[in-house]
Amino acid sequence: MKMSQRRLRGGLIAMAASALVLAGCAGQPTRSASQNQPDAPPVAVEADGEEIASNARFVLYRVAEGDTLASIATRILGDADLAWRIADYNEVKRPTAGQILAIPRTDLNPLGVSGSGFQTVPILCYHRFGSGKSKMIVSESRFAEQMAWLARNDYRVIPLASLEAFLDGKRALPERAVVITIDDGYKTVYQHAYPILRKYGFPATVFLYTDFVGAGDALTWQQMKEMTDSGLVDIQAHSRTHSNLIERKRGEDEAAYQARVRDEVSAPRAAIEARLPIKVRRYAYPYGDANQRVLDELEQNRYDLGLTVNPGGNGFFAEKYMLHRTMIYGDHSLAAFKARVETRRPLDNP
Repeated sequence: MKMSQRRLRGGLIAMAASALVLAGCAGQPTRSASQNQPDAPPVAVEADGEEIASNARFVLYRVAEGDTLASIATRILGDADLAWRIADYNEVKRPTAGQILAIPRTDLNPLGVSGSGFQTVPILCYHRFGSGKSKMIVSESRFAEQMAWLARNDYRVIPLASLEAFLDGKRALPERAVVITIDDGYKTVYQHAYPILRKYGFPATVFLYTDFVGAGDALTWQQMKEMTDSGLVDIQAHSRTHSNLIERKRGEDEAAYQARVRDEVSAPRAAIEARLPIKVRRYAYPYGDANQRVLDELEQNRYDLGLTVNPGGNGFFAEKYMLHRTMIYGDHSLAAFKARVETRRPLDNP
C-alpha cells in the first residue's frame, strides 16, 4: 500500500483512539489471528457496538462481541452487501470485540486509482464443465478448486451488471472484484457449475445463443429459470445462431449482412425476455469478434455492455462495448488460473 494511504488510515485510527481515551477506554487492540478468516455470512443479530464519532464521510465504530462485518454494514451503511467497504478500508476480514473501525460512508475512490496503480476487474470466461478431452471443458473438481481459491483469498465475485457503474465512475468496487461468465448455454452449467456457485454464493452470467436451446446438451428454459430465481445466475445474449458477426457468408450482400447482424443482436433478447423474468442488456460476441456495424447495432438496441474474448482486466477507462474477458481452459493449472486473476496494475504498465 502507498505510504500516504497508510498515513491516512493511521490518522483515522489515531482519531478513534483519542475518542476512546475521552470515553475512558483503551485504544485499538492488536489484530488477532481470527481476523485472517473470512467474515461470517450475514446474521439476523444487529450490530451492538458503539459509534464513537462520525461526520458526513466516516463513522468510527467500536466493535462489540458478536458483530460481523455484514451486521456492522447493515447498521452503519444500511446494506450488508457493503461489508467489503469496511473490510477493504480497514484491511480486516473479521472484526474482533473492542476493535476500532473507520467506516467510509461513501465511495472514496470510485475509479480505483492510486498513486501506484489502478484497479482492473478480470472477467473470467468459461464454456463447458465435467469430463471430456476438449480444452473448452473444465472439470468439476478443477472448477471447485478455482472457486475455493477465490473464496479463500478474499476475492469478491460480483455480478457483471455491477461493472457498469464502475465504468461510469459512479461506484467503487471491492479491491479484489472478479466477474464470472459462461458462454453458449450447455447443460453442464446446471449440472456441475451451478451447485458450486451456489455453495459459495458467487454470481455468474450465462451468455446464451438462443437457437441452441432444445439441443440435447443445452440448458432447458426450466433449468435457466431455476438458476435465475436463485438470484445468482443471470442469462444474457450471445447471439441467435452463434455465427461470426464480422464475416460475410458466401454470396451475402451488404443488405443481407446488415439484416443478419440485426437479427443476431435483437432476436436473443426477445427470446430470453419472453421466457425469463429478466432484462437483457449485455451481449457477448460470438468468437469475441465485433466491428463497427455490430457495435452500432448494440447501441441501437440499447445494450449496456459488449464483451470480447480479448484477455486482460478492465480498468475504469475500459470501452463498454469492447470489454476484455479471459478464457479459462480445462488444462489450466491452479497456478495458471491465479495468473489470470489480476486485480491491479501499475501506472507505468497499463
